Amino acid sequence: MTTGSAQVAGAVASLGLALLLVGGRRDLRIAGLAAWAVGAGLLAAYLAPQGHHRVLAAAGVAGLVVAVVGAWLVLRWPWLLALATLACVPARIPVHVGSTQANLLVPLYGVVAVAALALAWQLAGDDHRVRELGPLAWPIALFVGWEGLTLLWSKDPRQGAIELLFFILPFGLLTVALARLRWSRPWALALYVQYALMALVFAVIGIVQYETRNIFWNPKVKVDNAYAPNGWFYRVNSVFYDPSIYGRFLVIGILASLVVVLRRRRGDPLWSIAAALTLAITWVGLFFSFSQSSFVSLLVGATLCAVLVWRRHSILLVGAMVAVLVLAAIASPQVRHRLEGKTTSSLSNITSGRSTLVTRGIKLAAHHPLIGVGVGGFKRAYADLAHLHGKEPKAAASHTTPITVAAETGIPGLILFLVLVASALNVAFRRIRDGFEGDARLIFGLALTAIVVHSLFYNALFEDPTFWALLALVVVAGRADGTVPEQPA
Repeated sequence: MTTGSAQVAGAVASLGLALLLVGGRRDLRIAGLAAWAVGAGLLAAYLAPQGHHRVLAAAGVAGLVVAVVGAWLVLRWPWLLALATLACVPARIPVHVGSTQANLLVPLYGVVAVAALALAWQLAGDDHRVRELGPLAWPIALFVGWEGLTLLWSKDPRQGAIELLFFILPFGLLTVALARLRWSRPWALALYVQYALMALVFAVIGIVQYETRNIFWNPKVKVDNAYAPNGWFYRVNSVFYDPSIYGRFLVIGILASLVVVLRRRRGDPLWSIAAALTLAITWVGLFFSFSQSSFVSLLVGATLCAVLVWRRHSILLVGAMVAVLVLAAIASPQVRHRLEGKTTSSLSNITSGRSTLVTRGIKLAAHHPLIGVGVGGFKRAYADLAHLHGKEPKAAASHTTPITVAAETGIPGLILFLVLVASALNVAFRRIRDGFEGDARLIFGLALTAIVVHSLFYNALFEDPTFWALLALVVVAGRADGTVPEQPA
């Protein structure tokens, strides 16, 4: 398949997903789902490594059989889709996509296939629900549609195809499927227990890694640990590839348990005790990630939680959390040495070169304000701007999601992105009431806030399925407590 054909396929798939999100008639939504499937299939053919077509075809057939069985289970117990999604979030597997190596959520793509088949069955039957995402349907659809269109002029069509095929398209469809869930307290509670237990287990693994000085997967982190200025400094990543991704996962678990502790009900002290113990152990695991972006996102999320729950009585708690998290952030020897003047103390050096990336990223966005450099084109365009050499210079990697969005999709894409984030947070925090549903919506909103804040320092917002799932869950919880209208039929 030619690059031009793949660019058209990506645009068609994205527009199909947008139609699925906002279509008001069943035939339009079926057409959107078909366009999504065909476009994604063509992108997969474009990115498939040469010489492995028979193996990939056999794997596809086997995967389809498993997906059919999974769809049958999901149609009977819809909340299994949410539990399966969460279970697959940490499972990033190193694979080769053409000439590019990436850590992809391979098991989760099986869950997406299950969701697609179940959704197709529902649309073909007597389920006439539309615009499941309510007030978020149009913001998501407009952003996804524009993102896909920018592939047509991307500076790096192959990387843009990877971004669409492995992140935007599958996770966008998963959001639609999750938004169709009917609210259930037992299932929502099961989702919290699953997340808290996963965070606890991962934190314990991280603590053991710190004690044994043995990490998995990531050779770069091993090298960084070997050259750390202090022997006690040792970054861990648990079962994740990147310590920052590990830290972000734990932050959400901490915030969820914090809500359980602060909003505890009389008569259920065991829940509060269990949540407090889980929170404390998870915090220790987070500390040894030495992820400054995770510390900042936890600081913002915990502060917001205290303010919303305790109002003006939260000042002392907020001050204590700020002190603890600031101490944790500066515990990194690199940061302390730079602040003490033991190394060059320029802003670029203190921020590990990220201030330079931000400055040049803004300049790149200013050079292409109307349509951007296209999805996936940031690294190539940045390298050209900074006169970097090599096919894929690592120094051109972006670390700030809003700047990446502005550079790749222009001012229209940045506006659509900001509207999407603002709309999601409005749905999450609008008129939070006492009770189980209010607590759940508070947890979802805090988790969304933490992920968005984290993305200001670590560019992996749209690559995180948790972000997309939370967009759906805030709407599901909002319908339960009346802040979001019921789905039109």
